[in-house]
Amino acid sequence: MRILSVDLGTSNTVAVLSAHGMPPRVVEVDGSATMPSAVFAGEDGTLMVGRDAERRARLDPTRFEPNPKRRVDEQTLLLGQDVVPVNEALAAVLRRVLEETTRQLGGEQPDEIRLTHPAEWGPLRRNVLLTAARLSGFRGPVHLVPEPVAAAAHFASFPGRTLAPGQALAVYDLGAGTFDVAVVGATQNGFTVLAEDGLPDLGGLDVDQALMVHVGREVSHRDPQQWQRLLRPESTADRRTRRALQEDVKAAKEALSRHPQTDVPMPEPFTDVLVTRGELEALVRPAMLRSVELLSRTVAAAGLTPDRLVGIYLVGGSSRLPLVGSMIAEKLGVVPASLDQPETAVALGAHHVAGEGISMRTQNVEGQVAGGAVPAPPVPQYAPPQTGFPSGPFQFPAPVNFPSFPAPAEPRRSRKKPVIAAAAVVVVLLAAGLTYLLWPSSSSATTFSAADCAQPGQADAKGFTGCLRQLAGKIADTSQCVPGAGSGDIAPPSGQNLGVLTTCSAPALAGAQITYVHGTSAAALKEYTDRLLSSVGGDQVQAPWKGNGLTGSYSSAGSRTSAVLVFTVADRPLAGVVYQKAGSGQTTSTASQLADYFERTVQPGT
Repeated sequence: MRILSVDLGTSNTVAVLSAHGMPPRVVEVDGSATMPSAVFAGEDGTLMVGRDAERRARLDPTRFEPNPKRRVDEQTLLLGQDVVPVNEALAAVLRRVLEETTRQLGGEQPDEIRLTHPAEWGPLRRNVLLTAARLSGFRGPVHLVPEPVAAAAHFASFPGRTLAPGQALAVYDLGAGTFDVAVVGATQNGFTVLAEDGLPDLGGLDVDQALMVHVGREVSHRDPQQWQRLLRPESTADRRTRRALQEDVKAAKEALSRHPQTDVPMPEPFTDVLVTRGELEALVRPAMLRSVELLSRTVAAAGLTPDRLVGIYLVGGSSRLPLVGSMIAEKLGVVPASLDQPETAVALGAHHVAGEGISMRTQNVEGQVAGGAVPAPPVPQYAPPQTGFPSGPFQFPAPVNFPSFPAPAEPRRSRKKPVIAAAAVVVVLLAAGLTYLLWPSSSSATTFSAADCAQPGQADAKGFTGCLRQLAGKIADTSQCVPGAGSGDIAPPSGQNLGVLTTCSAPALAGAQITYVHGTSAAALKEYTDRLLSSVGGDQVQAPWKGNGLTGSYSSAGSRTSAVLVFTVADRPLAGVVYQKAGSGQTTSTASQLADYFERTVQPGT
């Protein structure tokens, strides 16, 4: 089993691989354990990432974004004259990691990817991450792991650091873009997040900015006009100079974690600036105090006191600041631990979370995020936490050392249905099959123009217009199909004339059907498909598709009781809906699994 864990950070991305039973190891990209999360948009439309992006930024900084994750709430980035979707920028970063991992595996992709994310990220942000994973080219299972859970699992993997049931660990995560804190408790069956909070406006980038302001106060009097040009560059030369200065300021900050003083090289006409650790600590002390106070409040919100914690674990590259550890020890009376490189702790910890129970624990959204050839097994129901922990629904599997998980078996789905309903289905399908034998079907290979499909034409006995047959492809000929919307759960609102609908059985997907729609109005069709997706809720996977002379996009969503995938055509009012409802005691496919099913089985031209 080859498992790849990726911590896509604000400034740097870290990947960890375990393969063939070997212990996890950091995947070096371009010769380094950390790869910059930066992206650069070339004039030919190519997205460069990592150190290649940083090198190109010196030529044209306007086409460069050093921290795309920090802009996850924005739909697009303006890089030069190009508009780049945020999920495509993040996908380019993941693609570079996947390419290097595949190269190291001799040309084979990993069997599973685990992506970490801040614990407080809601569905919209997680959807961006899931979509980026899909766009990166990876087609296997994708699991999301909250960062504090991964950090706690990593802490517990060290000898002598095991978290016994009833014990708790505080995770202090100071990254480049944000500060996150969580209290994670151990139960008989795994982990539970007892409390969490964060500061979106505090991170290593803010420390860099504070140091930049300090340097400016030291030198700007020499040439105020030139300093303003650095702060607000208008020419390419000024942007290059500002970019170089930012890198030097960041390097000085990192040097002050190891040395009492260092110099910041300055561009002409300014002289170099000597900065000391004391000066830096005075600049950032108010912000660090906010983080420590939030840590204290979060521990209290978990119903604990600092002395009852097993420890306080520092992760994130910016936690290297010596001031962080000293302030925590001073304010909370606990000396925090940093067991190895804080930049790699989260990615390594994701490997120690048992794969069969990874959960989507954020913002009360339940369910697994996984993709694969077969549906995921039902999520285990864990026992309540030990006495002393607030009871809650959010449980995480216990850490295991270097697990190798077998591929999940196809879960047995209940086929029991009410006798009357089953008989009705049999009658309908037999009637449809007999009609199909007597009705000459049009060839699925026939293609139609956008103008031909602007309005629904006459439907055949199976409910297909010619345009719908082009969209359905082989499904129209190989599945049992009957006119109408099929399940009442996805039927259009009463009285609404959506257009021509026909519903087919879904090959090899229990409890599922495929409904094709030739709409009379593109707006009404979009309203209908949006309603279906929102009714399921949870996380979504989105990606483009093409086949049978058509192009479009699809979106899938899944919960424990139902799953839906909507695929639409770019230039005509055509859509398809794959709908699955859980049987008794069963769960449905996840959003990622349903996307895999569509690409293997339903997508026209497959």
